[in-house]
Amino acid sequence: MKLMIVSVGHKMPDWITAGFNEYAKRMPREAQIVLMEIKPEPRTTGKTTAQIMEAEAQRIFSALPQNCLRIALDERGAQPTTKQLSAQLEDWMQGGRDVAFIVGGADGLHDTVKQAAQQLLALSTLTLPHAFVRVLLAEQLYRAHSLMHNHPYHRE
Repeated sequence: MKLMIVSVGHKMPDWITAGFNEYAKRMPREAQIVLMEIKPEPRTTGKTTAQIMEAEAQRIFSALPQNCLRIALDERGAQPTTKQLSAQLEDWMQGGRDVAFIVGGADGLHDTVKQAAQQLLALSTLTLPHAFVRVLLAEQLYRAHSLMHNHPYHRE
């Protein structure tokens, strides 16, 4: 099973890349985290925000594998606890489908992406920088997996 983080944005700062890679390398093969970067639409073309988001949505849909479970990150989504995320991760692993966590760009996700998702997930009610979300999500997936296996990384 793959846990794909499909994220609009590229050419991230080194600390973002290092943070993501640190948690991704900790995951076992059966729950590997894979980053799929989606090229953002240029903001200098005179397109409206809606047109930019629509162009990015088309790139997202093109990148997603056919039968993956789609989870769009949105501040209005469900906010699971770490234990709930761990239980959800265990269910996903038993289901065997790849899971795609979709992270929007600077303007967020187009409504078509949210509507096509099987689930909306919020990491926080705060608005987070889209680059930072990939690090935070990778860490939370690692934490959820470590909790499943009673690893001492997670403490309460």
